[in-house]
Amino acid sequence: MPDYINVLLAEVILPRDIVNPAAEDEPSSPSAVMPVLQVWKAQTSVVMKRSMAAGYAGVDNPLFYMENNRMLVGNAKKMLEEVLAKLEG
Repeated sequence: MPDYINVLLAEVILPRDIVNPAAEDEPSSPSAVMPVLQVWKAQTSVVMKRSMAAGYAGVDNPLFYMENNRMLVGNAKKMLEEVLAKLEG
């Protein structure tokens, strides 16, 4: 796998541990055994999530605090509808 992903934007709706970079970076993480989608390697990632709570593994997600990530905290369905309306209008 290359060291980069040529993606401008990765949109993540209701993320779980599957987008947690700790799965690759921290061998002691409960997420370390699972494969992950490397959305943090996109130029920009946008995460839609109801809260900043930990995922199923009970660990914080460093993706949420990365410089190239933006958080949209709230109801994902409503936020996605608003984003789509802006893009269409």
